[in-house]
Amino acid sequence: MPLVTAADLTVRLGGPPLLEGVSFHIEAGERVGLLGRNGAGKSTLLRVLSGDLEPDGGELRLSRGSTVCLLAQEVPQGVEGNVRDVIEDGALELGAASSGELKAEWKVEHRIDEVLGQMALDGSAEFATLSSGMKRRVMLARALVAGPDLLLLDEPTNHLDVESITWLESFLKRLDAAVVFVTHDRSFLQSIARRIFEIDRSRLFDGVCDYATFLKRKEATLAAEARQDAEFDKVLAGEEVWIRRGVKERRKRNQGRVRRLEVMRDARRDRREITGNVQVRIQEGRRSGNLVAEVADLTFAFDERTIVKGFSTEILRGDKIGIIGPNGIGKTTLVRLLLGELKPQGGSVRLGTNLQISYFDQLRGQLREDKSIQENVGDGNQSVEINGKSQHIFGYLQNFLFTPDRARTPVAMLSGGERNRVLLARLFTKPANVIVLDEPTNDLDVETLELLEERLVEYNGTVVLISHDRSFLNNVVTSTIVFEDGGVNEYVGGYDDWLTQRPSASPASECTGKMPSSAVRSGPRSAEAMAARKRRLSYNESRELKSLPQKIEELEAELAKIHEAMADPDFYRQSGDEIAEKQTRAKELEADLSTSYARWEELEARTE
Repeated sequence: MPLVTAADLTVRLGGPPLLEGVSFHIEAGERVGLLGRNGAGKSTLLRVLSGDLEPDGGELRLSRGSTVCLLAQEVPQGVEGNVRDVIEDGALELGAASSGELKAEWKVEHRIDEVLGQMALDGSAEFATLSSGMKRRVMLARALVAGPDLLLLDEPTNHLDVESITWLESFLKRLDAAVVFVTHDRSFLQSIARRIFEIDRSRLFDGVCDYATFLKRKEATLAAEARQDAEFDKVLAGEEVWIRRGVKERRKRNQGRVRRLEVMRDARRDRREITGNVQVRIQEGRRSGNLVAEVADLTFAFDERTIVKGFSTEILRGDKIGIIGPNGIGKTTLVRLLLGELKPQGGSVRLGTNLQISYFDQLRGQLREDKSIQENVGDGNQSVEINGKSQHIFGYLQNFLFTPDRARTPVAMLSGGERNRVLLARLFTKPANVIVLDEPTNDLDVETLELLEERLVEYNGTVVLISHDRSFLNNVVTSTIVFEDGGVNEYVGGYDDWLTQRPSASPASECTGKMPSSAVRSGPRSAEAMAARKRRLSYNESRELKSLPQKIEELEAELAKIHEAMADPDFYRQSGDEIAEKQTRAKELEADLSTSYARWEELEARTE
């Protein structure tokens, strides 16, 4: 008999149904990843499974004697005492002391000791003093103390560092209970899930496969659905033409055909379209100097705790830097040092010219809780300027999936994912050539994450990214700064590149070990590059540097005209020789542009 059986579940919560006619079953020991867009109903389904929310229709059955525990997204307010007390309170709340397994008080104590050991927790530590990641681990222990048959996890990796995430992966793989979890972390999802549920347009799609296989099947399903809808719309359009024919034809109407048309109209009206994607556009500021920051022998300590010691690096325009380390170790402090907001206690930081810096704050401190989305993003204005053009605030917010009615909602009423979208919308109203992102991936759905990745990769400016999302780091960054036992060091590439370059480390810790000197990118890129930068420009080179921007502008203008002409359908009606001549010229311009940009950067670097 299945552990959980759901039949024809419907949940509305006062508006259109979040879930409609949903049916599924979950077997003991299964690990199910639950996907869906922000607001699709993922957390709602978890609440239904936990018994916290009654469905509006349908039936949910648990096998006799089964227990269910839910770990919510946020740590509850008002939790006090040491770690052992918090876990013991959970045992009492869940009725563990009166269960068949834990009748005696000594058995409760034994079970708590067992969970503390499994979770590597110090029972005497004060809960209030723990990091957000450790608090989440304590709440997970509190949920596990009753030995649930079904464990429900809502965004369990939020605010966890990489070490904690990899520990959680290992722990869940050993757990006997069935697990249903919501996550935006694609690496975690691929590692843990052996079955995928996706909520889409109030329906639930069930894939008995891993995440990578599910994506392939989903792509094929959506393509088939699009073809079917297109064929339906074609037939409907033909029927609409038939019904509007003249008087003579209307006398000959086939009443069965008329009724079929009415049914088709109803079906088209009731069709639920796929939710669109966020339209992320990053405004690039004026071009910064080639050098963004040159850091030499950087040292900084706080309350006698060393954050960084003897660290050197160089950040150039276009670099995309990822920063990894345990929670509370000083990643944000390092960013502030790199960008000159904090004065180092040792060493030096030299900043480049024309820097325009925008920040994404993981704590969302830039948002006013009592103000609406519209007021937070537009700062009270009715329009925003995007790439030199004025756009009404409501039109701009619709690019981030906020309707005009939703845009008037106070930020305090929003979900975590919606708040992050508000912060992105606010961030991208301001031109920047350096973007700092502090944990931008928390609560965002996978589609928005992937689109943000694409835009950051396309972005010509510099990106400094603090993240524990391994897939995000792999897909975006060109080098990674890591806090390790041996200090702060830098590697070429993303998270997986770091794993392959570092010395072997304990599987339980992703942040230990020392850097091999060959893998660390500290100090200048090379002695030759540094020497070239230090040579002063000759008179002719100075003249060349002044003329290059105008030359580049003229080349870009000519190339744009050719591309515009080639985009005209009539272009290919010309003779083959004329077409070939334009194509050859375009290639020459592109090569000249590339050479000119490289020369400009070389000369400009030597003036800094």
